[in-house]
Amino acid sequence: MTVSRTICLGFLALITAGTLLLLLPIATADGQWNSPLIALFTATSAVCVTGLIIVDTGSYFSPSGQAIILLLIQVGGLGYMTATTFLLLLLGRKLGLRDRLALQQSMDQSELAGGRRLVLSIILMTLILELTGVFLLMPLFSPDFDAAHSLWLAVFHSISAFNNAGFSLFADSLIGYAQSPWMTLVISALIILGGIGYQVIMEAMLWLRDRIQRRRSLRIFSLHFKIVTSTTIILLGLGTIALLSTEFNNPATLGLANLPDKLIMAWFQSVTTRTAGFNSIDIGQMENTSLFIIIALMFVGASPGSTGGGIKTTTLRILLACTRTVLQGKEEVLCFQRQIPSSRVLKAIGVVMGSGLTVIGTTTLISITDPEFNFIAILFESVSAFATVGLSAGITADLTIWAQLAIIATMYVGRVGVLLFMATILGDSSPSVIHYPEEDLLVG
Repeated sequence: MTVSRTICLGFLALITAGTLLLLLPIATADGQWNSPLIALFTATSAVCVTGLIIVDTGSYFSPSGQAIILLLIQVGGLGYMTATTFLLLLLGRKLGLRDRLALQQSMDQSELAGGRRLVLSIILMTLILELTGVFLLMPLFSPDFDAAHSLWLAVFHSISAFNNAGFSLFADSLIGYAQSPWMTLVISALIILGGIGYQVIMEAMLWLRDRIQRRRSLRIFSLHFKIVTSTTIILLGLGTIALLSTEFNNPATLGLANLPDKLIMAWFQSVTTRTAGFNSIDIGQMENTSLFIIIALMFVGASPGSTGGGIKTTTLRILLACTRTVLQGKEEVLCFQRQIPSSRVLKAIGVVMGSGLTVIGTTTLISITDPEFNFIAILFESVSAFATVGLSAGITADLTIWAQLAIIATMYVGRVGVLLFMATILGDSSPSVIHYPEEDLLVG
């Protein structure tokens, strides 16, 4: 039982528990036993904070079922090891070496020390940001619903947004609030904060504290912080411009709105494409060019240590830096005047290769089982499942059972991480003291 297998089995245990709970009659609106496939699909999507659904969450599930889904989203967003470690701390248990190793690997930390404080900081930060989201979303729903229902809608959508889950209690997601600047501002902020990672938020808070206290020596941001923030800003800006350009005259999406509303909706869709899964326009009515742009943004995804999926912004930046290094004829991979370790470069290459093969495999399987659907729609669903985004071209509920099972497996692999999943199957690698002779070959 290796660390990677502990993490993967932990997520499987959460999915199994969620499936059993969603099978119960109290979880459905009609009080009947739930379908095993619907329960499994919904539980996997919730634990993997994906948001893909085959039934309408708001009408199909009872309030108890919605609460179960929300609990699965919260635990899945925090991560199995973070939630387990917090539970152990509540029970007064000390973290053993195995617990620290598992937490280190799940959080992608370089040190074993500080695990307890890191977990408590993550839990506290999550509660503060989600409660803030609840108070800010209450005025959005209050004009249309009573106080109790407005509070529940605010709680559900705040937790779903911060954890980049994309689950909504509205049948059309957030299309009904597409032209609301307040909804765009609050939900976008929650998605971005949940997607940039806890380490970046902590660094920003510590820097802000130093500024408020007027300390002479300000904190120096880490390379991770610089890469994540700069790449996130660039992708959000490029995504907004690209979607605005391609959908500007499409009457089914942005074409009938005025320019300010077009900007709001294009920005929101650019934000939510980065693994959140909400939509304020009908994805199925978008142009193929827009769908392909969204596929590219979904594949990149969020940042390490966050609630989002994808290959991550740092992986993209490392590969771009490698390309620049080759073009400049250099041997050191540099970014922000810092050399990136070769181990990180190799890991980035492995992540992209494993992710690409997973998406290709899922797309091929669905194309075989459901050949009647458009290829771009099948590729869209595959990338959305792997990157744990939750956006859909409108075919998820109509897929065959085998295709939906493939989507379930893809969501699981995307959440635990493709390299971690492969390590679970192959076992942990052991360092080798053998060095083989070097020989050159042609590339490209």
